[in-house]
Amino acid sequence: MDEKEHKLSLKREVGLMGAVSLIGGTMIGSGIFMSPQTVLASIGSPGASLVMWACCGLLVIPVSFCYAELGTVIKESGGEYIYILRTSGPVVAFMLVFSSVIFVRPAGIVGISLSFAQYVVAPFYPECSPPVLVVKFVAAAAIITLAVVNSMNVRFSMSVQVFFMVVKVLALAVIIIGGVVTLARGQNESFKDSFENTNLGINAIGIAFYQGLWSYDGWNNLNYVTEELKRPEVNLPRALLIAISLVTGLYLMVNVSYLAVMTPKELLSSSAVAVTWGNKVLGSWGWIMSVAAALSAFGSLNGTFFSGGRVCFVAAREGHMPEILSMAHVHRLTPSPALIFTTIISLVVLIPGDFRTIVNYFSFTAWFFYGITLGGLIYLKIKRKDLPRPYSVPIVLPFLVLLVAIFLVLAPIIDDPQIEYLYVALFILSGALIYVPFIHFKICPGLLRKMTVFLQLFLEVAPTDKKLVILTLTY
Repeated sequence: MDEKEHKLSLKREVGLMGAVSLIGGTMIGSGIFMSPQTVLASIGSPGASLVMWACCGLLVIPVSFCYAELGTVIKESGGEYIYILRTSGPVVAFMLVFSSVIFVRPAGIVGISLSFAQYVVAPFYPECSPPVLVVKFVAAAAIITLAVVNSMNVRFSMSVQVFFMVVKVLALAVIIIGGVVTLARGQNESFKDSFENTNLGINAIGIAFYQGLWSYDGWNNLNYVTEELKRPEVNLPRALLIAISLVTGLYLMVNVSYLAVMTPKELLSSSAVAVTWGNKVLGSWGWIMSVAAALSAFGSLNGTFFSGGRVCFVAAREGHMPEILSMAHVHRLTPSPALIFTTIISLVVLIPGDFRTIVNYFSFTAWFFYGITLGGLIYLKIKRKDLPRPYSVPIVLPFLVLLVAIFLVLAPIIDDPQIEYLYVALFILSGALIYVPFIHFKICPGLLRKMTVFLQLFLEVAPTDKKLVILTLTY
């Protein structure tokens, strides 16, 4: 039998509805329930905070359009990793995947799981902050549960995502309606002199962007699973436009509702904004908002898991991670080894994890690589005009977004330099040092081969063939 017949491919089971749910369901997660007070604290005034939320949405839309072109030109899963690999070479791509697998993706998973846990345990500690150990145990349970769900079946995982997408949109609709009713009653103290005390420092604006963009994180998730998307040349740009426009509108209205119900001081002092809002508007039914926020974060965590495991999977398939991580389960056709690996790293990051710190360094690292990815798109548009482009954006768009990415990376460092940003930069650059001995010269291949055979038998997984996936694009 030909060797190719032994190899497996991931199924194309994600349609337009699943794609919109994957993007929107991941974006609408913990951020809109955790970040409003940090954005307000950074920028200083209610009016400026609403401007920041709008700017975050206006930034994400053009970036996503650039990614839509990349996703239709390079029709492979892996997001930034595969785009950088094809445009900037293996060393820079390995630096990305090393940072992503060891920190960025696990940090995103941990940040969302901590938010989920915070809202789950909040009703049991009404008079004080919940113990950190309890929060982390609940977060760990959520991570493990979703690792199992995503390892079992792609279609079931997408069904979970669609369900939670509906739940979280309904929850935000309740908040918006409550805000409209409050404003109709004439309660608008927060909007009087709404730009007073605005902080226009470069560092303040950069940190406010970091915290706001955390709530929009997930806009690029579909690019990580392009090989599992039906008709990506059509559904990728459509799903991005529908999901991001919906989320931006919802976020603005929800923040208006928060400020209509709570004063800026109350908002800043709240450890769980949605719970405080629920207690003031719904009274004894305020616990519903805690449940809704927890379910929202859980859905976002599911979407992050679904896409995050694929990064590790694609990197292993390209030879930048151990081969076992490129394999799929022989019956379920899910990248279970990559998901298990992501789970283990996430649980390790969870141990010292702190929400606000994780968000800042996550955003710094993410936008560093977003900038490199956009540089790759500019290179393709100038040097590879021959490539077929089912979807294309004006070349000025990636240039403008690249300038914003450079600002977001440099702003906090220039205005308020902190040693931690140097550590993050050194961590990113250390990927190049690891690449030379372990990837280029392939040190210790014998040990890895034995481990791969053992784990392949233990986990019931087999190699995949990306060629089989890419050929199905024409069906």
